[in-house]
Amino acid sequence: MAPAAGANRAPALVRMAALAGLAVLLSVSFRHDVPDESASVRHRNPDGSPRYTNRLAGEASPYLRQHAHNPVDWYPWGDEAFAKARAEGKPVFLSIGYSSCHWCHVMEEESFEDEEVAAVLNERYVAVKVDREQRPDIDAVYMTAVQAMGVGGGWPLTVWLTADRQPFYGGTYFPPRSGERGVRIGLLDLLARLDDAYHENPDRVSAAAADIVGRLHRAAALPSGDVAPDAALLHRAYTELRSDFDAEHGGFGDAPKFPSPASLEFLLRYHRRTGSREALDMVTRTLDAMAAGGIQDQLAGGFHRYATDHAWIVPHFEKMLYDNALLAGTYVEASQASGRSDLAAVARRTLDWMSHDMTAPGGGFFAAVDADSDGEEGAFYLWTPKEVDAVLDAQGARLATAYFGITPEGSLGGRSVLHVAEPLAAAATGIGVDEAEATRLLESARARLLTARDRRDAPAIDRKVVTAWNGLAISAFARAAQAFSEPAYADHARRAADVILGAARGGRLPRSLVGGVAQGRGYLEDYAFLIAGLLDLFEATGDPRRLDQALGLQRVLDAHFADPAGAYYRTADDDEQLLVREKPDVDGGEPSGNSVTLQNLLRFHELTSNDRWREAAERMLRAFGPTLTRAPDALPHMLCGLEFFLDAPKEVVVVTPPGGDPAPMLAALHDRFVPNHVLAVVAEGSPQQTLAATIPWVAEKPTRDGRVTAYVCEGRVCGRPTNDPATFAQELARVAPLS
Repeated sequence: MAPAAGANRAPALVRMAALAGLAVLLSVSFRHDVPDESASVRHRNPDGSPRYTNRLAGEASPYLRQHAHNPVDWYPWGDEAFAKARAEGKPVFLSIGYSSCHWCHVMEEESFEDEEVAAVLNERYVAVKVDREQRPDIDAVYMTAVQAMGVGGGWPLTVWLTADRQPFYGGTYFPPRSGERGVRIGLLDLLARLDDAYHENPDRVSAAAADIVGRLHRAAALPSGDVAPDAALLHRAYTELRSDFDAEHGGFGDAPKFPSPASLEFLLRYHRRTGSREALDMVTRTLDAMAAGGIQDQLAGGFHRYATDHAWIVPHFEKMLYDNALLAGTYVEASQASGRSDLAAVARRTLDWMSHDMTAPGGGFFAAVDADSDGEEGAFYLWTPKEVDAVLDAQGARLATAYFGITPEGSLGGRSVLHVAEPLAAAATGIGVDEAEATRLLESARARLLTARDRRDAPAIDRKVVTAWNGLAISAFARAAQAFSEPAYADHARRAADVILGAARGGRLPRSLVGGVAQGRGYLEDYAFLIAGLLDLFEATGDPRRLDQALGLQRVLDAHFADPAGAYYRTADDDEQLLVREKPDVDGGEPSGNSVTLQNLLRFHELTSNDRWREAAERMLRAFGPTLTRAPDALPHMLCGLEFFLDAPKEVVVVTPPGGDPAPMLAALHDRFVPNHVLAVVAEGSPQQTLAATIPWVAEKPTRDGRVTAYVCEGRVCGRPTNDPATFAQELARVAPLS
């Protein structure tokens, strides 16, 4: 539908032919929102009350509420906004951001708090604000639209729409005025030009919008292949990763450099199946460099979002739950594959930070920590030599400044990002002590610096409990509970699962909890990630309820999200219908819901012996076959699923007599890297028979000599039962080579 014609307007200054193709030079970074929106009010009446209040004040999202006192007359996404646009003949200005988006907040401060910009938006547009963490479906559709216009994606996402929700122009960050920050066309000029074009050239706007919507539909049409990919694709993916590997600093590509946990986990699997030492070295070199870099918080643990440089030194300082959950899991696996305890220590530090700083009072994990404090990105984390001298004694300060690379020049604005600048042995020599004494001094210095840092104004924490990200955290804690024989980690996973499942209604998951209250409907990734977490929790605890819960959630996915051709849609069949119904096909900062679902289906097959699960997995691989073949690096997590599909997974049963302790036997499994297995730990007798109703192959497997007994099976064919952990380990060590 053409946009409504308007009254007399100045001649349009933008040619509509450029609307779908103009790429504006934009920069992307991140920041976190302020949970208490009143703290960010910039326009006040003489009595201190906010001068402006808009409809976002009634929203649950902390990100939306932060904009509640902008002079912009924001609407939340919904029919009211688009009905107003249609009735008044106005275009819609859509702004999408999220809780840790630095440039979203820069744009707010520069433009949405600017009364001149707000006056133009309020007069000529209907302004709509969306939290992408609450509505990833909206974000995905309009991000694809902006990319179809030839603009690189990122946030804030800024899109101009017709009243029918069709995009006709977009970009990411815009400064308020032309020429600022090196951008030729600023927001004020764009607002005027695009509104003029909308009313002066409605047919051309409609044609541009229709073209973009057509591209959206073509992008959403996943071309299915005839057969599932084979091992040749895995070999090709490895070759491509190797060619993109930074041999000096680890990681892939150049700056900015993002952690790539899924790619690293694929390389670990490739190493296991092929014996490639180079694949393992690529993983450990990357993880070592990240652990030594400023991208890791050297005092408290946990990882920042990404590094701005190729050497991992200077990060963007926000911390995301999903990054840390994924990286903790990767460090766990790498420690198992390499036998290196220092990698396990990084995993522990990351999980301990999550449990200490990110755990909600009733269980579950918060979403993110801001990059900014005192209005400055990274200020909380940066140090000068003088600040260190004020905290530590002379010897400790000399060691800390050498080891952590704290210099008078600094690495960011005259202050230093803590990183491992030289080996501890070299720093010890520099102050004339042995390495053991230096280790003691360093730990003391770290604790004292952390205490001093905690007295600074801390970055805000986004206290949303996002279902999908909690699913990733549940997996990380459950897997670490097994690898490190640490029951406390399983307890964290258990509490998080119970909080999320307790908020489900009619078997349907919420997208998130804010203040303990469920918000929104769950998406594909919420179900997929939580199912994976529950399967990991079942293996960590032996609690059969977790398997039943996982199967129940998979039934919801199959009923409401499945495409019979093999993939799954992001949204349910009874959710709001957007311009297109997307099937996620990229593993980005988070794995796609389809990639995780693939592995879930394969695990369900191994557990239940029901071939329909493997058939569903094969349909998915056929559906994604052309995408994988075209760009295997776009789906590294799905490559891990393909490797599972092409393996001979191990079905492991550990049967315990009354009072038997399975821990020594399980250590033989958890001390080594055996990624493609399912595990059932069950007490002999009645519990065993009950579990056999779901996992048939646990039946008729007695203990041997009344002692804890392990069985290792492949394709339901089992080796000899054993009471000996060493023999059990030998059974687990068998690997089917990758052909």
